[in-house]
Amino acid sequence: MILTKNKYYFEALDNYPYCLPECLEALNYALSYDPEDADSLCLMGRIYSETLNDYEKGKLYFEEAMQCDITNLNTPQYYIKCLLDNEDLEEAEKLIKFSLKLKGIDKSKILYYKSLLFEIRLEYKKALEFLKEAKSFSYNNSMTDFLENRKKFLKDKMKEGKTRIKKKKTK
Repeated sequence: MILTKNKYYFEALDNYPYCLPECLEALNYALSYDPEDADSLCLMGRIYSETLNDYEKGKLYFEEAMQCDITNLNTPQYYIKCLLDNEDLEEAEKLIKFSLKLKGIDKSKILYYKSLLFEIRLEYKKALEFLKEAKSFSYNNSMTDFLENRKKFLKDKMKEGKTRIKKKKTK
């Protein structure tokens, strides 16, 4: 039965996000074999939050996934993104703090989300600090390049903000 559930989960994952009807069909089969499979619940949460922008429904699936397997390494990163997109900043901060304690989690990605949290709060200096920390946990070129681009983006954003403040003062 586990092999069947995994087969359908991988089929759903393979079809996400390009062929949602087939993805949902396979995902529903996977969940019918094991309604408490954290990975399947997480993928359903991603469909609702990333594709349908129904963050509240997505949060329900992510919460259920976390309850079924608190040590699942996939769920936190997508759940944090959903919380940030829905502007549930305090919840996101708590989940980030918890996630950083999980053994084996991609700390670079979680720290990037922590940086994003502070960027949303307009605390750019703290956001830059966490990007730097994220870079220290990055173990591939694509993530390092991504973090460097975010750093440049944030610095440009900070310069832009200072320019706007100066223009307002001169008027």
